[in-house]
Amino acid sequence: MLNHELFLGIDTSCYTTSAACVCANGIEADERILLSVESGDRGLRQSDAVFRHVRNAESLIPKVLNRVNTRRIAAVGVSSCPSAREGSYMPVFLVGKTLASSIAAALGVPLYCYTHQQGHIRAALFGNEELRGRDFLAFHLSGGTSELLYVDRDLAIKRVGGTTDINAGQLVDRLGVRMGLSFPAGKELEALALSANGASGIILPSSVKNLNCSFSGVETKAAAYLDAGVEPADVAYVVYDCIARTLAKLIINASAEFGINNFLLAGGVASSDMLRKMLGIRLENKSVILRFAEPRLSSDNAVGTAFMCMDEHLNNKQSSEGMHDE
Repeated sequence: MLNHELFLGIDTSCYTTSAACVCANGIEADERILLSVESGDRGLRQSDAVFRHVRNAESLIPKVLNRVNTRRIAAVGVSSCPSAREGSYMPVFLVGKTLASSIAAALGVPLYCYTHQQGHIRAALFGNEELRGRDFLAFHLSGGTSELLYVDRDLAIKRVGGTTDINAGQLVDRLGVRMGLSFPAGKELEALALSANGASGIILPSSVKNLNCSFSGVETKAAAYLDAGVEPADVAYVVYDCIARTLAKLIINASAEFGINNFLLAGGVASSDMLRKMLGIRLENKSVILRFAEPRLSSDNAVGTAFMCMDEHLNNKQSSEGMHDE
């Protein structure tokens, strides 16, 4: 019976409108629409992003619901804020919460609220189930976040390190836009980096102190290289090299401090195949185990939120049935 129940997840981040339906057997539906950004801009004001989410939802939500039997939806989950830290709030998540509340009320099913960050981590656990039920360390690397996280077996998340200024995703996007690439710039900047000849001789500084890092100086130095006429492809390459060196140092430091060798990397930046390969090379002889979200589940998505909803609903049901048995 449990395999027939569906769980709807909704996420309205600063980058993507997304909705997904999952069940115990896997993903039934997964739809996303990127928020459109004008050429040359490096993001959206929250008010503009809210408007785009509302417009996107008009077509996206029916598309997901038309792909499934809505009578099978047992609960709805939604990302209601960025993270669990006190004061974490962005207006964009109100769009998703309003949609999810309305759908749950219409279907007569429970509504569960989570953080956007929890959704990223839970989505990354799809295909990495061996980490479930144990404590592990994670990196959430995206346009808005570069955080080193301690995740316990109940998926409670605690920030233990990360950037002290701009994020890895911001570094990529700012420099990409400076080079004339589209926002978000990750895919185009990586493609540009792959075309580098590797003979430029330039390098970017990696600033790491214990479990924290800084990327603002990297941005300044990379911009100076561009202004000096260094080929954009060569600058793009050393940007990824710098991010890889920085993450590798943080991973080694965190493993030593917490005595944990399992690392899960999630978020849009972590979907970079180039970054994954660079990290793998740098940590090849280290006693750490790197695990990555599936590339399609690295960027902002509602799949993790839907799975969180499923986990909590089934756990509540089992607890309730256990109480009745007593």
